[in-house]
Amino acid sequence: LAESVRNEFVLKVKGKVIARDSEMINQKISTGEIEVVASEIEILNTSKPIPFQLDSTDTSEEVRLKYRYLDLRRDEMQENLRDRYKVTKYIRDFMDKNDFIDIETPFLTKATPEGARDYLVPSRTHEGSFFALPQSPQLFKQLLMMSGFERYYQIVKCFRDEDLRADRQPEFTQLDVETSFMNESEITSLMEEMIRGLFQEVLNVSLPKKFSSISYHEAMKLYGVDRPDLRIPMQMVDMNETMKDVEFKVFSGPANSDKGRVVALKVPGGASISRKQIDDYTKYVSIYGAKGLAYIKINEDGPSSPIIKFLGEEITQKVIKETKASTGDIIFFGADKAKIVNESLGNLMKKLALDLDLFDPDWKPVWVFDFPMFDVEDDGSL
Repeated sequence: LAESVRNEFVLKVKGKVIARDSEMINQKISTGEIEVVASEIEILNTSKPIPFQLDSTDTSEEVRLKYRYLDLRRDEMQENLRDRYKVTKYIRDFMDKNDFIDIETPFLTKATPEGARDYLVPSRTHEGSFFALPQSPQLFKQLLMMSGFERYYQIVKCFRDEDLRADRQPEFTQLDVETSFMNESEITSLMEEMIRGLFQEVLNVSLPKKFSSISYHEAMKLYGVDRPDLRIPMQMVDMNETMKDVEFKVFSGPANSDKGRVVALKVPGGASISRKQIDDYTKYVSIYGAKGLAYIKINEDGPSSPIIKFLGEEITQKVIKETKASTGDIIFFGADKAKIVNESLGNLMKKLALDLDLFDPDWKPVWVFDFPMFDVEDDGSL
């Protein structure tokens, strides 16, 4: 019978539990110090051959999602779900300790203007009418504040009909908080306390006593994104003034435009990047509207690049000085409308950090303040 047993069979085993020999102890499992000497084995259920091994690390996401019931048996997935439970439990305990009330708000509601499109649910009883799934509980929590609930929170599902990205999906869970009569300093202090405790409890990671802060304007200027990852040892350097009078129109055009921007991005140790890799990065930034990706390599025998002949020695050396580049580095350039430069170079920065393993391993929490109320589109609309 034992010879007919295959992976994922469900067995009923009777026997004697004994201690394993010291050299046979498995520290990776909770029962690793014991074993069962079987006297009876009964097959309760069989299994067809499974499409992938549960300990496989190269199974495609498509296959994993098709056989989700198998995927969720993997240790990694089970640990993720347990960590998620620990996170929500800690948040609820913390908010309760600080006198916040957990109040559920409706899912079927009226469409209101927000940052993305709404998901609509047709009404059976009111033909031609639709409910909207909320992008956030914004109106409901404001109503609660007006009603005298001074401290509200909710771990809530939200829905946004927008293009999929690494950090965006149709439905997601967020911690939603609203208070009355608390100032900015009190809110940030409270949230920092919660986040520090959460990281310590779930990840056993100690975060700094005081989080860093940066303005929206500074974040866009240095990192091209409104959620900068400070673990990346790179920043964009403005080159508008430097490039205004160069003959290279690719740079001087945007540098002299009100809506244009020219930036340089120094990549530590990037001079080893091959021509093929540069071509791949050029294709990558084109996703965000960039028309090319100029560069200067700083080699042992000096800077090298096809664009040096257009910039001249003086401007080239000025770029090296302003970016603080040294031998072994590479400098990438972005030159276009500010929005295109920010998106293309900001995302390139993250990709380079991943590809070249440049991330600082320490967590670096940061507050981003002073977001603009509106963005101005190219046609002048808000």
